[in-house]
Amino acid sequence: MQRTTHRRRLLARPVVFSLAAAVALTATSCAKSEDDTSSDTKSSAAADAAQKVASPAPGGKTCTVDAYGGEKLDLKNATVGFSQSEKEANPFRIAETQSIKDEAKKRGVKLLTANAQSQFSKQISDVQDLLAKGADLLVIAPLNSDGWDPVLQAAAAKKVPIVTIDRKINATACKDYVSFIASDFVEQGRRAADRMIEATGGKGEVAILLGSAGNNVTTERTEGFKDRITEKAPDLKVVFEQTGDFAREKGQQVTEQLIQSKPGIKGIYAENDEMGLGAVAALKGAGKKAGDVEIVTVDGTRNAVQGIVDGWISGVVESNPRFGPLAFQTLDAFTKGESVAQDIVIEDGAYTSDNAKSTIGKAY
Repeated sequence: MQRTTHRRRLLARPVVFSLAAAVALTATSCAKSEDDTSSDTKSSAAADAAQKVASPAPGGKTCTVDAYGGEKLDLKNATVGFSQSEKEANPFRIAETQSIKDEAKKRGVKLLTANAQSQFSKQISDVQDLLAKGADLLVIAPLNSDGWDPVLQAAAAKKVPIVTIDRKINATACKDYVSFIASDFVEQGRRAADRMIEATGGKGEVAILLGSAGNNVTTERTEGFKDRITEKAPDLKVVFEQTGDFAREKGQQVTEQLIQSKPGIKGIYAENDEMGLGAVAALKGAGKKAGDVEIVTVDGTRNAVQGIVDGWISGVVESNPRFGPLAFQTLDAFTKGESVAQDIVIEDGAYTSDNAKSTIGKAY
């Protein structure tokens, strides 16, 4: 798997900044807590759930319409095409797509959508079809990082700007695409490692349920986790790695194999919540009790946070899927001629046994 160039890493606690300062600002959440009853509580939960942007390093690169070779336009009169990569069985993808739809509706923008159903060849043809249907702007959640040349060439020919979210396309910013909006996946891996070290005492054998091959999310979450373990807990050994394809069923299958081959495993790092929940199911099926194996995951779904409350999951590093407001704010600023950041990094929270019960309302 080709390794992507790392984005700016967060070296300190992120600071939220405004659109006037750089283009990406705190987004308005598309989801509200199902458990809240008062309007004030709902507003508070919505604010807590919103994507917030970490301030970039000084001198961070930006992009403008002129530099990109595009044309100014009024977003309200434009057609935006959105390409979703995966089947919407995963809560992350459900929340991501809904956020895009909600923001388009809120702004009165015409939106065309397509879902690749986890097939990369279909995603390429999907985006080409969106262009053929008249999309003036594109928001793409890529399945893979490589193989996008046909789309990039077609978009360039029509001067259609592209914003990518969640996963990175291996291409040149402000030439092939405008901005990439996502979490710092290396930092997520580090934070997951910190939680695993705390949960295990920094000793024993642990396993990694890898995400899908061929994208920067898997590569960087793995790198961050391993580097932090090596740095802080040399007595904690990664003895098993296998892909679970970011899917619950596959995560369960892999964990069933794991506990057969490594019965003394002390911890499992699942690179998304769905695989972690699959691991929980496998452990329950094997007669294990909550806490017998420490599980740390990444995402922030309600089911995973409930898993913390129930004692089966040790911690969840948040990866916020509510890209709609931030993606449209970026497109709006760009099409007006303003400078936008080429890399827009989201500040993520975390769920632990200390806050899971009180903050489950912001999970998705």
